[in-house]
Amino acid sequence: MSSNFRSWPMTLLLGFLSLPIIVMMVYLFVDTVTDTTAGSLIPDRFTLEHWRFLFDAPQAGRSNIWSVTLNTFIFACSTSAIVVMTSLTSGYALSRLNMPYRRLLLGGVLTLHAFPTVTLIISIFLMLQMTGLYNSLLGVILVKTALELPLGIWVMKGFYDTVPWEIEMAGLTDGASRFTVWRRLVLPQVHPGLAALGLFSFLAAWSEYILPQVLAPDGASQVLATYLQNLIKDDRAPDFNMFKSVGLFYAMPVMIIYLIFNQKLMNIYGGGTKG
Repeated sequence: MSSNFRSWPMTLLLGFLSLPIIVMMVYLFVDTVTDTTAGSLIPDRFTLEHWRFLFDAPQAGRSNIWSVTLNTFIFACSTSAIVVMTSLTSGYALSRLNMPYRRLLLGGVLTLHAFPTVTLIISIFLMLQMTGLYNSLLGVILVKTALELPLGIWVMKGFYDTVPWEIEMAGLTDGASRFTVWRRLVLPQVHPGLAALGLFSFLAAWSEYILPQVLAPDGASQVLATYLQNLIKDDRAPDFNMFKSVGLFYAMPVMIIYLIFNQKLMNIYGGGTKG
């Protein structure tokens, strides 16, 4: 009871500092379901007209919102799955196996993560053209996965490093294979890192704009980030309220994921548990 009372000043301070963001989000939502007279700040009419994109048929230069959303989910889920599966095994190998040039490999992986995407975009563009993957969702998935892997490998290596050797040695002593020990004894210890890595890689792909815009400009490979940009591109009278509605629609999955998995996201700093 007393500890809860002592936390009130900090809660009030954080609430006060967050007030501009809260007001902005409320105003954003109100704008998506109302119309406002020019020059006025107070909405004067409730309407769902700004959400008409949910029911619009495909138009010239603009895909249907549901096909674009499906592309975005495929992009984000595929990237997350490949990053997680590769990082699980790579992180374990770098943490546990005394392989040749291990330090050099770790340094190289970290160096790869230091390059911003925009500095690599020309070389990536040329490589996709040579391999025939330019202007395809598959090409964007592979590129985004490669860019996310260095961080994923380092995160999982850090979690594996916190798992005591005694757990594996006990399993090996009992006659279990190395793979069985990894699957049944080690993986349960790094579940927080696994969940956090999956979520972070999903969110990174979900919010990606540069790669789909440059490497897959075709409408068939469009994702929500590029769809949102195209709403006001070369338009003399852009519908900003609908733009806000699409933006809110775009952000909804991220907000839902955070509300469901926020504890897992916080546990990325927790490492494995001893047991």
